[in-house]
Amino acid sequence: MSHWKALLPRLLAAFVLLAGVFLATAANSSSAPSLSFQPAQYPFKFIVYGDLRTTIPANTKDTDPVRRMALINKIAGEQPGFVAITGDLVLNGGNAMDWAEWDEETKAWSGLQVFPILGNHDVRGGESALPNFFQRFPQLQNNRYYAAQYGNVRVLAVDSDMMVGDHSPEMQWLESEFSNVPAATDFVFVLLHHPSYTHSNEETGHAARPQEHNLGAFLEAQQKKIKGKIVEVSGHVHNYERYEHGGVMYIVSGGAGASPYPIERQPDDFYKESGPTYHYCRFTSDKGKLHMEMVKLEMKGDQPSWRVADSFDLSK
Repeated sequence: MSHWKALLPRLLAAFVLLAGVFLATAANSSSAPSLSFQPAQYPFKFIVYGDLRTTIPANTKDTDPVRRMALINKIAGEQPGFVAITGDLVLNGGNAMDWAEWDEETKAWSGLQVFPILGNHDVRGGESALPNFFQRFPQLQNNRYYAAQYGNVRVLAVDSDMMVGDHSPEMQWLESEFSNVPAATDFVFVLLHHPSYTHSNEETGHAARPQEHNLGAFLEAQQKKIKGKIVEVSGHVHNYERYEHGGVMYIVSGGAGASPYPIERQPDDFYKESGPTYHYCRFTSDKGKLHMEMVKLEMKGDQPSWRVADSFDLSK
């Protein structure tokens, strides 16, 4: 009996936490926005990457300010249709100074459409974290997940910090989205922070969690049902990885500036280069066709150097 008395407070605390997550996601699921944009022409470019961890430039431990800014400026020069960020825009979402630095550094993106995804660092730091995030992205209407149509590309921006199970409101929303993919869609991009597949681990980075493994299984089941091709792009692991499972392309793009994690490459990996991989993913979408190039940043002294280190093509 004493054992259960000791456990009871912990069980109640866990119940309250899960109930709070459920209610928050339920509130979001009924009002998750669906944004819509049309490209000026086909083909069009867009960029996906993540894990900037923006903070004061004096902090070179958690993130590399030189490489972070080099990537931001390079992306600005691409003039993409949109930029999607797979989480950890800032180091600490509750820190006003980190967001002020974000505002300053991303001035180069003025006029660009940005699709942000919440990462674990964006929601840390107390009650001010989410208001800081939504203040910069009012189009999200205070929703932590949402959909966006950009020409023939459907973006499903998922909050992996709130996805607690197969029957959560967020998963119900995702199921509804896949049941109602617009006819004009050739490619469905599922963007989230935590990856469904990674060779990283908890000792030197982050392992994939069970809920993201389950999401991967869900996506692979959906791939059998829809005509468009599904691509998942995540972050959280500060490197670059690419895998294919069940017809779904999985990309880990966490090389936007955060301190890099080592990856133990496998013989059958699409990308095998060792060491840090600061980068962004450049996609070019045409009618029924998608081309991706991973643009890798390497510093030559104090000057940035760029090369395409991975690429692939998909057809509907």
